Amino acid sequence: MKVKNFLKDVGGASRVTEKRLDAFENASAVLTNVDPIGNVAREWHPGRIELVVTDIRDACKTAKTIRLERKDGKKLPFFYAGQYIVLDLKIGQSLVSRPYSLSSAPCEARGEHPFAEITVRRSKGDGFVCDHINSELKVGDVITGKMGLGQFYYEPLRDCDHVVALAGGVGITPFVSMAKEINNGSLNIDLTILYGSVSADDIVLKEEMDRLEGEHVHIVHVLSGDDENWKGERGFLSAELIRKYAPSDASYFICGPQAMYTFLREELEKMDIPKRRIRFEVFGQAKDITKYEGYPAGLKDEVFTLTVRRGIHEDQIPAKANESLVTALERAAIRIDTGCRSGECGLCRTKVLSGDFYICPEGDGRREADKDFNYVHACACYPLSDMTIKIPIM
Repeated sequence: MKVKNFLKDVGGASRVTEKRLDAFENASAVLTNVDPIGNVAREWHPGRIELVVTDIRDACKTAKTIRLERKDGKKLPFFYAGQYIVLDLKIGQSLVSRPYSLSSAPCEARGEHPFAEITVRRSKGDGFVCDHINSELKVGDVITGKMGLGQFYYEPLRDCDHVVALAGGVGITPFVSMAKEINNGSLNIDLTILYGSVSADDIVLKEEMDRLEGEHVHIVHVLSGDDENWKGERGFLSAELIRKYAPSDASYFICGPQAMYTFLREELEKMDIPKRRIRFEVFGQAKDITKYEGYPAGLKDEVFTLTVRRGIHEDQIPAKANESLVTALERAAIRIDTGCRSGECGLCRTKVLSGDFYICPEGDGRREADKDFNYVHACACYPLSDMTIKIPIM
């Protein structure tokens, strides 16, 4: 910074004021309403948009890849490889939203024929939205979505030039997006993917990964199930296996089921990797909240009354003790904004006016001030009594 002298520096404000007054004096009397910066921001970050399903194909025997394009034909919102999209769906009488990591790359959303893709696996009895997408969604359907969310992406100021991706099941999707972006030349890193699956015929997006492997993308498949014909690595993503393929200077990105996270935290501790180099993607709502420490025994089957205030409007709905407030609201077709569904992003921030509740300890992303003033993230909050909450009008 160049310092002129004291009087010139402190007198700068008055010179700016003179120029502004002169601009006002000579301005046109016709209102132009031109906002170029705002227009660019709205183009790249439009909020919720309408999307058309243009293709559905098998990603393996238990998962499908869904291609989405904007209904208005415009380019898709900006996102980084590794981020997710939130889809809004009406299933029966319920209004639900779910986050899905994008398996397509940003370069595919900015091409001449822009599209985004998600890859969704059928559930094992506990995910009716995944089953709806796999069984009921069809080409031509229009759904609403909001994309470019989440913090699970490469940041050169923070992460090493070599990323080791530890993936399990459908958790491979953000790494497929990263691999595509690397091959496109728009992400300048080396990527080693250690990908755990149960069986060879259930490897998600295997054909796509085979095409992506090259100089800067290395993929190691690891099977945990019994497969007599498998010639590759077996077992789990243990510290021993990770050491075999990981360079000494790397960042570690982890995405997969909740049980895998518990296992890998212990394995990475054995390797003495600094925590600043380890990134876990959020995994959604807890599968069984009653198993967490501090959750009161005997409440699992209780059903309480949840009073929901939106402005001057008030509803009373049932809320199960073992389901989050977001789930209760969705069952009653009451709209609330959600994102990660893990208690981190804060989109479902809700004011608790009365009642007792339990907060999932894994992923409690509340600020200290929110705790003091009784705000919760509804996706990670479970009723322990009748409750009254206040949510925004949508």
